[in-house]
Amino acid sequence: MTIQSLDISRSSPLTRRSIAQLPINLFGSVMGITGLSLAWREATKTIGLPALPGEYIGWSGTFIFLGLAGAYAIKWARHPSAVAAEFAHPVQSNFFATVAIGLLLQSVFLGRYDAIVSQTVWIAASALTFALAYLVTRAFIGRQQSRETTLPPLLIPGVATLDIAVTGYAMPFSWAHEVNMLAFSIGSVMAAVFVALIFSRLRHEDPVPVLARPSLMVLVAPFAVGFLAYTNVTGTVDLFATVLFYFALFLTLVLSPMVFRTHVPFSIAWWAISFPLAALSIAFFRYARAAQSDMLIGLAGFMFILLVVAIAVVFIRTASAILTGKLFEVR
Repeated sequence: MTIQSLDISRSSPLTRRSIAQLPINLFGSVMGITGLSLAWREATKTIGLPALPGEYIGWSGTFIFLGLAGAYAIKWARHPSAVAAEFAHPVQSNFFATVAIGLLLQSVFLGRYDAIVSQTVWIAASALTFALAYLVTRAFIGRQQSRETTLPPLLIPGVATLDIAVTGYAMPFSWAHEVNMLAFSIGSVMAAVFVALIFSRLRHEDPVPVLARPSLMVLVAPFAVGFLAYTNVTGTVDLFATVLFYFALFLTLVLSPMVFRTHVPFSIAWWAISFPLAALSIAFFRYARAAQSDMLIGLAGFMFILLVVAIAVVFIRTASAILTGKLFEVR
């Protein structure tokens, strides 16, 4: 079972370039790029990196989101059956939550420029996140699923609810705290259940297909994002937060040799590595500052460099595929 979008015929250039083939999981690029901009802000606080490049990166994430949203709206208007097929797919449906996560991250980025826009985006994104989490969970429980489809993308809607708590800690509304606690509760339990199911599937079933191998990095996200959400709602880096951070780091070390292999071909699935690495980088900086450890700050800086290189490579490869018209040929 592959996590990519619907199969695309290679017999006709018109078919390859049809808007109907625009995959929902391309919104993962917004998550990664905006996540990098937020990690850049943490690097500015911690190691004195110049702030301006990170802001340019964040604005590029804004414009990429607007472009993708417009393109996907055209796809929905012209090819509603293609959108319906993605939403009904047991794996692809999880990627609709990447739209909500991208908006949640953008709400934090835009907060430095306009509080009203930031708050409006956060409210809309939170509502969308709760709705998608409800629909995906109901579908998961309400109908029998194949163990083959129990893959890491199943975690995305749960991680999305955790991101409400990550991004909503500074919202000024009287009700924001309870919304954050609701989101943290839903995301935590969903992540715990689905991580156990995915680990069981990986242990007892066939390996993840090579094209879907980058999605293994999604397993890092519940722990890295969980650290950020937990420390935001509690206001402290305690023992449990430390466990979340170090397990996210450990899991990254375990999964990286499985993902970063020369025989894994490039595809848009590689954007699955971007946000987990960005979340870990942000968590690394925050944990290092809390621990007041020069060694950890140095390691956080190294992790940040790896994040920049990884996203730069995936971005360049994606841009090249778009400019040559081969984006969907390499999936």
